[in-house]
Amino acid sequence: MISTPAQVRRTYYVLGFGNTIAASLIWGVNTIFLLDAGLSNFQAFTANAFFTAGMVLFEVPTGIVADSWGRRASFLLGTVTLAITTMFYVWLWSVQGPFWAWAVSSALIGLGFTFFSGAVEAWLVDALHATGDDGPLDPVFARGQVFMGAGMLIGSAGGGLLAQWLGLGAPYVLRAAVLVVMFVVAALLMRDLGFTPQRAQGYFHEVRRIAGDSARYGLRERPVRWLLIAGLAVGGVGIYVGYALQPHLLELWGDDSAYAVAGLSAALLAAAQIGGGLLAPYIRARFRRRTSMIFSLSAVGVLSVLLMALIPSFWAVLGLIVVWGVAWSAETPVRQAYLNGMIPSGQRATLLSFDSLMSSAGGAAAQPLLGRSADAWGYPASFALSAGLGALALPFIWLSRRSGHPADADERVAAG
Repeated sequence: MISTPAQVRRTYYVLGFGNTIAASLIWGVNTIFLLDAGLSNFQAFTANAFFTAGMVLFEVPTGIVADSWGRRASFLLGTVTLAITTMFYVWLWSVQGPFWAWAVSSALIGLGFTFFSGAVEAWLVDALHATGDDGPLDPVFARGQVFMGAGMLIGSAGGGLLAQWLGLGAPYVLRAAVLVVMFVVAALLMRDLGFTPQRAQGYFHEVRRIAGDSARYGLRERPVRWLLIAGLAVGGVGIYVGYALQPHLLELWGDDSAYAVAGLSAALLAAAQIGGGLLAPYIRARFRRRTSMIFSLSAVGVLSVLLMALIPSFWAVLGLIVVWGVAWSAETPVRQAYLNGMIPSGQRATLLSFDSLMSSAGGAAAQPLLGRSADAWGYPASFALSAGLGALALPFIWLSRRSGHPADADERVAAG
């Protein structure tokens, strides 16, 4: 039974590590997998858009599950849903299924991920409070980034090699198996602490409650609102660039069947995530305000993506992937701590899910556009458009900074 902050943190790291291995097994080859199934770039990234649209559609219902059944129940449902939908993906690939079936299955994979969004992070924060730890969250989230980066490195590199040796379907089958293992691990280790599930009073009542909480504690609070809108602006950029790098690297390398090379982009992002998580506390110490660090690293990320569009060199793009990944992974834990510091415990899961919903909505809108641009003008042009979309977030981060919320500099997190 978990009873100390150290046990809570260890459980969070184990869940993040294992889940990231499962998720990232396909990240290095997913676009190639979809193209191999007969989809065009537009269709492949539209299928990914259905994934993010599914996250928008199901975010509220699964948020109700987290609030009324508990965060542990939400996590367990997520592992089961993702395992089943991943195997459905494999079946569609094997039979060269029609586009509409890919769209439906992608949306259902989005359903699986919505069971995780907000629930695990809210579980961590509330469990730390319940076990007497009210210290800063930045180091915890940063170390979590390191463990997830390690999981991503293992998963993405392993998935690329597995696809090279056994075929493109193999990483998906292994992903489903790892998710089954994670179900057992979470069932044994995860307990809801510092949070009492509130039984739902009907779906539409809960939708109104969640919408009201999202408006009151999110959109009506200026620093939170601007941060959420910034997430909307860049929602699809990270997903698109990460997946489009796979075929782009193969083009630069000159061998369309070098799946291990395609997996290299995801592996480099994983290594960068580890480095960014380790560097985050040191970079944070150089900034008085969290938003200053978020703004600066976001600008570095935008510049990195723009340079990927302008420099047609395999090795230069590899270096830019590392820079982009370090900037993103060092920024993420600070953004998490800043957002958690601005919302009360009772609405934490709701607001974190709403943040994910905003990002997913941006992704659903942006990915078909970026995929079509890749079909029409090539991957470099689509990266230039991605950099432009990412730059739209910068003014909103600056507006959040100007709001002057105490959480911008305060090391403590909101507890009530």
